[in-house]
Amino acid sequence: MDTHSSIIIYNVTVYSENQTLKNGYIKLTNKKITEIGEIHQYVRQPNDHVIELSPSYKVIPGAIDVHIHGVNNADAMDGTAEALETMARTLPKEGTTSFLATTMTQSNKAVEKALRNARAYIEEQTDADAEVVGIHLEGPFISPKRAGAQPPTHIQDPNVTLFQEWQKAAGGHIKLVTLAPEQPNGLALTSYLKETNVVASIGHSDGTYDQVGEAIEAGASHITHLYNGMRGLHHREPGVLGAAYLRNELFVELITDGIHCRPEMVKLAYDQITSERMILITDSLRAKWLKNGTYDLGGQPVHVNDTTATLADGTLAGSILKMNDAIKNTMSFTNCSLEDIVKMTAENPAKQLNLFDTKGSLKIGKDADIVVLNENLDVEMTFCRGTLSFKKED
Repeated sequence: MDTHSSIIIYNVTVYSENQTLKNGYIKLTNKKITEIGEIHQYVRQPNDHVIELSPSYKVIPGAIDVHIHGVNNADAMDGTAEALETMARTLPKEGTTSFLATTMTQSNKAVEKALRNARAYIEEQTDADAEVVGIHLEGPFISPKRAGAQPPTHIQDPNVTLFQEWQKAAGGHIKLVTLAPEQPNGLALTSYLKETNVVASIGHSDGTYDQVGEAIEAGASHITHLYNGMRGLHHREPGVLGAAYLRNELFVELITDGIHCRPEMVKLAYDQITSERMILITDSLRAKWLKNGTYDLGGQPVHVNDTTATLADGTLAGSILKMNDAIKNTMSFTNCSLEDIVKMTAENPAKQLNLFDTKGSLKIGKDADIVVLNENLDVEMTFCRGTLSFKKED
């Protein structure tokens, strides 16, 4: 297609930043959104490429997955450009247009290799695929009591000096860090992250409610995969979970596959936290989009069976959840609206990562990161910065 032409998605329901247009259109030019309006307002230009659909098709902003390890036999810890390229090329199939390449608890050498690789990829990536907008460092600064699928042998106390070395290796691209703030030096690292505009997320933590409060005072503003890898709710000790429910300073991740937490617990969390603070994530592994079998996670075998990924001892080990299934599940479990979904998949993560001036909503001037859903909420098309990155086959 001529680089000077525009793409118009016409006669659709457009979920724009401030309103939902039932008979709307959206125009994409030079990687940006250049027009949004009702179809009677559209004036055709000579170079316009019009894609006419019907109002049962819904146009929403692309999802920003802030917690994803891998997909399609690739993992951020592989430390190769090919792995990140595979992730970026595959994720538009499920409606994700941006993501944080997420590491896990491993040796310092392995983590640094992954960080250097992500830096190189981020600084050279093209516009045609999902965009790596940064790195999520999950571990090793976590609680051994709440390791989950993170290898205990590589867990270590929070360390500002080591983080500084890693951030330098990553070229400043670490945007979010999961840590247990109750561990020695945890509050010091939390404060440093806040000072340097990195999101400090409480996760794999055995912290008490009061310790989470101290972490919030130090700068924590995020909770990693609610319910999983944390001190749960008790009527005399609300724990990390209670703080996630009650503290409005926190954005809260949730894996809505119905396995990491029951559908009723998704609804309970949603009713308490609401779409104002919730962020949907996949926390997916290399096994996503692959057949059942045994795959690797941080040097550990993971057994994948239809919907579930577990270690040999039965511990849940990430997910194989696709973002569009997270959307469908969340709507089914909570009865929330698609407007709420847009907040939880796009607006909230964009705001948390300080990207809302360019991403996270459909607004003139923002990046043309756009997903077209059909009446069944399946992904029909995904545009990454104005380029058609995925089209469903008939």
